[in-house]
Amino acid sequence: MTTATKDDTFQLYDLLVQVICPPGERILCGAKEGDSFRLEGEMMYLPPGQGFSIYSLGAVLPLLAAKQRVTHANDWMSTDAEIACPDPNCKSRLKITRTGLRTFSHSEVTAVPLARSDNE
Repeated sequence: MTTATKDDTFQLYDLLVQVICPPGERILCGAKEGDSFRLEGEMMYLPPGQGFSIYSLGAVLPLLAAKQRVTHANDWMSTDAEIACPDPNCKSRLKITRTGLRTFSHSEVTAVPLARSDNE
């Protein structure tokens, strides 16, 4: 008979996504230097009273899950951190920074059981 592993934990990086605006450039996406949000697990947190463009969010969203995971040091996902504003006429960029490592339990984030192995 097989049983699930006792340790069902995994780790994800917390992320900080910040707006970078070159001095003197016209910014068209509604962003201001330093606008940001934090990503902790699947939860996104914005500072009180601050918004974030849905178009800018759309530009970084496909990368966030990958940036949360541990990657090989040679993988571009480990080194590349800035994303261009999706408006080709806007000079702002979005910087994704890994800020910490958080541990999660598989059984606490999904109802799907881990695969069981006959070698356990």
